[in-house]
Amino acid sequence: MVPSVVGVPPSATSTTKSLRIAVLADSDTRWKWGALTADRIAPGPSMEAGPRADAQVGPALSGFLLRGRATPTPRQLAEVGVSADSIREVTAVEFLRTMEQESYDVVVLALVGGAVQAMLHGLRRIWDGRAERPVVVTGYVGVVYEKLADGLLLRHGADLVLANSRQDADRFRAVYEGVGADASSVTEVALPFLGGAPYQKGNDPYTVVFAAQPSVPDSRRDRTYLLNRLIQHAKLHPEREVLLKLRSKPGEHTTHIEELPYQKLVQKLDPPANFRLVYGHMGEVLDSTDLLITISSTAALESLHRRIPTVVLSDLGVRESLGNHHFVGSGCLASWDQLDDGHQPSPNAAWVSRQGVAADGSYETAFDVARFRISELLEAPELPPLAPYYTPVTAPGYLPGILARHHLGPDGTPLPGAPAADREPSPVRQIVRRAARGAYRHGVQRVAPVIRRMGEL
Repeated sequence: MVPSVVGVPPSATSTTKSLRIAVLADSDTRWKWGALTADRIAPGPSMEAGPRADAQVGPALSGFLLRGRATPTPRQLAEVGVSADSIREVTAVEFLRTMEQESYDVVVLALVGGAVQAMLHGLRRIWDGRAERPVVVTGYVGVVYEKLADGLLLRHGADLVLANSRQDADRFRAVYEGVGADASSVTEVALPFLGGAPYQKGNDPYTVVFAAQPSVPDSRRDRTYLLNRLIQHAKLHPEREVLLKLRSKPGEHTTHIEELPYQKLVQKLDPPANFRLVYGHMGEVLDSTDLLITISSTAALESLHRRIPTVVLSDLGVRESLGNHHFVGSGCLASWDQLDDGHQPSPNAAWVSRQGVAADGSYETAFDVARFRISELLEAPELPPLAPYYTPVTAPGYLPGILARHHLGPDGTPLPGAPAADREPSPVRQIVRRAARGAYRHGVQRVAPVIRRMGEL
């Protein structure tokens, strides 16, 4: 079970009224994005006064973790390093009941697209007829390189749809306008977890970091290839420290499923003494990084923000399925052979400037427009009902299935048999949930790969 309280106890903030923000997330990565976004977009004391502008002391953050296969463990939450006044697990129906009973100023939906759509319809129903409701914000954790139209239309209906770069903002508006949907919600910002001191040469030893991804690549052959090349690089350069930065431990899930953890693959190999596995906060790892290598991780953008030499590997091809096609034109694509020979990447300045990396020092102002728009919405005497593009009229064969996954009917009403939202689950129910989640993760990481190998015989 996730602890009921993480970070500052509610009593520490109860003496001062502040902006109330609720963040609903479905994985450790999305919790990190949602919580940091909430902090960056909260209107500050400099905003002009309005009906709710007395709540400007700093946001009071309530965290909600959508119960599912990727619900973060306490260890993952601690590693993210983002605290909240309170945080607890909920089902979709439980979250909607809380939003109906409690008063918030802003709601951040840090979820996969289908879950965002379900919450938009559920929130529209519970706030129907209210003159005043929270401002609803959603967006993407990182690089958007697949399912652009599908993911965007599932997020349509929020007051703000955040785009992490100028390029994404242009693409988002084009999709919405192309289907005749209102595109005014699209708001350009930057990735909320950028930061840290600019890179200064001189780490001793010179440190190479490979940022692993849970699902890219997904085959045993490709993952073993990358691991072997990383170990080979360590052997060729014994004066360097070579780190494999991992997202999660076996049995834990992140935003994407990891069937073949590198921790298990490396057990069959013989790495040198200057090679090791590391966990922890990516920003802390980057503090001592001289060269960041990845397939397509968002860590590449964090690294570029700090002007750390960054390589996106081309060994397995430049393909949409890998996500490294997003970096075409970046100047960062290179192979292990080139790296072994001492290649130093040089990023393309024009490309970097369009990616929300803000390596030019503009990061401090990247969220100004979003803060201003939220301030305007908070000051408005009345907000219109949430209006998603998908409705029972525009998508009668698609929308009901999406809502049903979260126990909601076509109008956002909880379906019969939906988990009770007015009481905590019993101890027995909690044990069953933990067991079921453990069984699912065991199946993904142990049973599924065996079945797949058998099918290849």
